[in-house]
Amino acid sequence: MARTLSALAEDLASGRTSSLALTREALARIDAPEGEGRLAFVKVHRESALAAAEAMDRLRAAGLAPSPLAGIPISVKDLFDLAGEPTTAGSTVLADAPPALRDAPAIARLRAAGFVVIGRTNMTEFAFSGLGLNPHYGTPASPYDRAARRIPGGSSSGAAVSVADGMAFAGIGSDTGGSCRIPAAFCGIVGYKPTAASVPREGVFPLSQSLDSIGPLANSVSCCRALHEIMSGAALSKEVPTSLAGLRIAVPQTVALDGLDVHVAASFDRALERLAKAGAKVIDTPLERFAEVARINAKGGFAAAEAYAHHRALVEAKGEGYDPRVRTRILRGRNQDCADYIELLQARAAFVAAMQEEVAAFDVLAMPTVPTIAPTIAELAEDDEAFTRTNLLMLRNPTLINMMDGCSISLPMHRPGEAPAALMLSRSGGGDAALFAIAAAAEAALAGKD
Repeated sequence: MARTLSALAEDLASGRTSSLALTREALARIDAPEGEGRLAFVKVHRESALAAAEAMDRLRAAGLAPSPLAGIPISVKDLFDLAGEPTTAGSTVLADAPPALRDAPAIARLRAAGFVVIGRTNMTEFAFSGLGLNPHYGTPASPYDRAARRIPGGSSSGAAVSVADGMAFAGIGSDTGGSCRIPAAFCGIVGYKPTAASVPREGVFPLSQSLDSIGPLANSVSCCRALHEIMSGAALSKEVPTSLAGLRIAVPQTVALDGLDVHVAASFDRALERLAKAGAKVIDTPLERFAEVARINAKGGFAAAEAYAHHRALVEAKGEGYDPRVRTRILRGRNQDCADYIELLQARAAFVAAMQEEVAAFDVLAMPTVPTIAPTIAELAEDDEAFTRTNLLMLRNPTLINMMDGCSISLPMHRPGEAPAALMLSRSGGGDAALFAIAAAAEAALAGKD
């Protein structure tokens, strides 16, 4: 059974384990010849992780551990600055970039709490896809049906696989249109996308400054909450509902339920039944404005425009070194002029305001995180049309929440042994505390017996 951060903290406090033992365990899983460590990580911090673990054990023995979670190994997505290393963002064109002078603030806060950074995880190049394929470093497979080698989801692909395979006890990723939630969904773990402004984005290689957010991937809702509080630098209020009784759960009928495969549809229906059994009021609601998002993003949206602004000089100088699919998406930004971008800003602001008003009648939105089980890597690697179609499909539901500046969490909703399928719960921006409380209650309900 996957171990939560709270369980590990208890084991560390009692002496049942040590940071050094946990770090050696994580490194052994990374090194396992039959495992995915070679593909999940672009760099393993073996020596520094072992040294940090020893230091945390000494501090704990002296009663000076910086937090109850001190000494737990975590992984960090390759787009975060780590002092002394270049930030390569899943690419090879930045291999000669100058080393970062300091850790990104979100990572610095985690280190200050005593977490041990085990290494940098693989990702979609420059975070520009929800599938997780990377032609430079290879693509780690989802833990389900590993012989078939199914996609891990992206862009935080290595982060999700590192947690699912026990190579780290949590992973830190980013989410612009689902990049924490999609890989969490395909790998059977929990992924959190916070209100974007709640966690500092300095020292994080950008995709879209309008949509980027920093979030954790872990084994439980409580794990994600603990990590989010540390990275945001603020404890969340606990004066919120702790059960589902009487809560109003809206199920959007526009866009979000289109094209579900049989397994995801059945899993979603079963999840809603369990939430209702726990006392929630499940309400089908149109939310017709969700149909506006595709129109707003018709020219590539913020990701294309803002990525092109950031990459323009680099792609001109080193464009041949880019993943061709990523390069093509970045270059779509050339199709937007200043007027297009201003209209995009205005359209998004209007969408956020309208959605905040419309969803205020409910406690939480519920929809599948992704509409199908994970396809195989092989069926997408050589087929550009299939890749593009599948990428848009997997990004669709999570992107709705990024566009409305919301907060969102992906929870496993499949039965043990089945293909991973995930429930996405979301609220308007600023609702992180309430969302975590609702998600914890939903997690408990989903864990019940049929």
